[in-house]
Parts: sequence; C-alpha cells; structure tokens
Amino acid sequence: MPGCFKKTLFALASLVSFVSFILIVVAMGTPKWMTGRILCKTGADLVNATDPELVKFIGEIYYGLFRGGKIRQCGLGGRRSKFTVFPHMVKKLNTGLHVMIIIFLCVAIFFSLVSFGFCILNAIKVPYRAIKGPAGVCLWNFLAGGFIVLAVTSFMAAVKLHHLTERIANFRENVFQFVILEERFEDCFWLCVASATAHAVNLLLIAISGIHFPKIKTKTEEANVTAEDIMY
Repeated sequence: MPGCFKKTLFALASLVSFVSFILIVVAMGTPKWMTGRILCKTGADLVNATDPELVKFIGEIYYGLFRGGKIRQCGLGGRRSKFTVFPHMVKKLNTGLHVMIIIFLCVAIFFSLVSFGFCILNAIKVPYRAIKGPAGVCLWNFLAGGFIVLAVTSFMAAVKLHHLTERIANFRENVFQFVILEERFEDCFWLCVASATAHAVNLLLIAISGIHFPKIKTKTEEANVTAEDIMY
C-alpha cells in the first residue's frame, strides 16, 4: 500500500487530470476561441467614409471550432448572423489543419481520462507493472499535454498564417468584402493552455512522489543492567 504522502499526491494528480478533461470539453463546445473587429471595406469605400464615419462600418466576429457568429456593419445598421463550420464552411478553411486540431484535442481528452484512472490506481495500491505506476502516469500526462500543445499551436497557425478570421468573415459574402482590424484569443483558447499547464503540474507532482525523504530515527537509550539491579 502507498504511504499517506503518496496517496495525497496521486489523489491530487487525479483531480488535476479530471479538471484538465473538463477544461478541454468545455473549450471544444464553446464558440468563443477568437473574437475580432471587422471592417466592411466595400461599404466604406463606396461612401468614402472618413475616421468618424468608419464606426458605421465596423462589426464584430466570434468563432470556435464548430460554430460562431458575426455582426455585419455595412452602413445600414448591424445585422447578426450565425454559422457552423461543418459541413459547409469547412470547404472555405484549411480543412486538414482544422480537422487535425479537433483530433488532437480528442486524443488529449482520451489521455487525460487514462491519466485520471492511473492516478486513482496508484493512490489505492502499488501496481505490479511499471507502466501502471508513476512512469505510466508521467507518460499519459506527457502525451495529453503534448497533444494539447499541438492543438493550440495548430490553431494559432490557422489564425496567423492561414488568415482563418478573414476567411470566416468573408464566407458567403458575394458583394461586400471584410478586412480584419483586430483579433483576440478568448477564454476558450486559454482554457486549453490551462489544461496543458495542468498536465505539467501533474508531472511535477509525480516527480515529487518519487522523492525518498529520510526517516527520522529516534535513539533508544540502552538499558544498563547492574549487579545491584539483578539482586533487587
């Protein structure tokens, strides 16, 4: 049976793994990975809008991995619309990269749950096989955190290198052209970053659990037996 100290560390590690799982699921299901401000360039050019008038042509956009929405401002007031990435918009995006992001996060969810189970196993008993012990827990946490990092990096590449926001903003826009004025990574994106950080914390906890702290030994006084004691 593991000691109390190790039980506490593995119980804490299991909690961190489960929190990481929840963070990824919430992030994937929420449509606010990115927000931004979009300018209706076509409308602004038609009326030669100056700086004070450009406000009438600046809208907003937000999106996640599966859906999003935008507010079009083309001089006639704001018009709200919502969209879904699958099955139509994915043709406009870099399909392979977008699907890879989702796959990376799904694999990270799997390894987070595996880490959760193995942490509970190590908190209850000392496994016979090494892969089920601390080495295995480190492996699953490393893989989960690594796949999350790949997903986050791929999403940043899609935004910055493949102009993801601009492609989404101009989806099914045959008359007006929109340009991006501002982009911001939102809470759901940072939830994935926090999830990867949680797995790094788990690796630290497992490393601490392997430290062998010196035991405090108490010196016992030797009993001196004298001849008088025996006679007594």
